[in-house]
Amino acid sequence: MAVDLVLFGPPGAGKGTQGMRLARALGLAHVSTGDMLREAVRSDSALGREVKQRLDSGRFVDDAVVDALVADRLATPSCAAGVVLDGYPRNLTQVASLDRSLTRLARKLHAALFMEVPEAAIVSRLSGRRSCSGCNAPYHLESKPPRLEGRCDLCGEALAARPDDAPEVVRGRLDVYRRETEPLVRAYAERSLLRRVDGTGGVDAVADRLLQAVGGAP
Repeated sequence: MAVDLVLFGPPGAGKGTQGMRLARALGLAHVSTGDMLREAVRSDSALGREVKQRLDSGRFVDDAVVDALVADRLATPSCAAGVVLDGYPRNLTQVASLDRSLTRLARKLHAALFMEVPEAAIVSRLSGRRSCSGCNAPYHLESKPPRLEGRCDLCGEALAARPDDAPEVVRGRLDVYRRETEPLVRAYAERSLLRRVDGTGGVDAVADRLLQAVGGAP
């Protein structure tokens, strides 16, 4: 039986790093909407240029675009055993879309993991965040620095700060998060799917808490 998980929380909570670790520990696919959208940007298509404009300004991409990307990915063989959805759903409309996608596959959500991180910690995390310009691997200057300064451990390409980590953009992203994404906490709690996880502290400690929240490996 497929194990499908939602991992959500404020921007800068560490969802990318923890999503990959959790998926690997459970033998699931890691599905990051951020990665899929950045891939669209690199394609330099009309859609990619629209996505870039929105990401650079801290706005969310239209629901219809993201819903279609996720629905297509869930139906692939690589996701048959289940997924850790990182960055999706972001609002109640996307919650309903995910429900429909899973129903079409005769699957249902196992749990929604909510990473709780204070706003002050978020600002600190985002200011040191970097990503690889080649493979999108995530880094942080304090908690996950590269072995060679400014270079990706995996592919050797240069690391860069993301445009959406600029202070004025971060403030806008937090406002959008509070308005759009925080309602998911209540929605999933009402369905007895919500698992609150302390997202502060070391990467290993947070990873252990997430595993405990889903009862370990299936």
